[in-house]
Amino acid sequence: MKKTLVVDIGGTRVKLMMQRSKHRTFDSGPRMRPKDFVKQLKHTTPDWKFDNISIGFPAPILDGRIIRNPKHLGKGWLDFNFRKSLGKPVQVINDAAMQALGSYHGGRMLFLGLGTGLGSALLLENLLFPLELGDLPYRRRDIIENFLGIPGIKRLGLKPWKREVIFAVRQLKRAFIADYVVLGGGNVHRFNRLPHGVERGKNENAFLGGLRLWEKNRRTGERKWRII
Repeated sequence: MKKTLVVDIGGTRVKLMMQRSKHRTFDSGPRMRPKDFVKQLKHTTPDWKFDNISIGFPAPILDGRIIRNPKHLGKGWLDFNFRKSLGKPVQVINDAAMQALGSYHGGRMLFLGLGTGLGSALLLENLLFPLELGDLPYRRRDIIENFLGIPGIKRLGLKPWKREVIFAVRQLKRAFIADYVVLGGGNVHRFNRLPHGVERGKNENAFLGGLRLWEKNRRTGERKWRII
């Protein structure tokens, strides 16, 4: 059975996972460029043996290519060839979409990740639709992630921010006709309770999502999950 290294690239840390209980990290930040990432990954995992790599990346991905530089990392990521630099088969997907894939358990699921911004994805059966809901127009001619992400906490205060999040989540659930919403990301811990139809996501689900990227249909031999 092939072993997969799952990499979750964040704005402050890069998480590396081979098993749920086997993980390492290194710093990222606004100065980290692709060459820095590759150097640090190789330096951090010299004793790990793996066959392929799944990478969750904090920017829009189209057909496995980064199409927009991330907001919280350095430059030079557009069209970067991970496979050539790492010497392994690689699948690159938006980081929120990878966590969404690992959180999915059937039906029509909307994933919303509360972090620095707003990660999002929609899943239906074997179809994964990465979304960029954070760019939706919102109040005061601003975008929604500046109200639901960390800037929203600073702007509104914690209690008003929590009310704003619950209101927006309910509206988005209705707009996407979702059976349920998985609310993930680093700031979901700020909620003690969530409304009916909204589930608490877990960051470790990104690991399962990274594994699922390589699953194949037993009958056809094709990849099980289609990223639209």
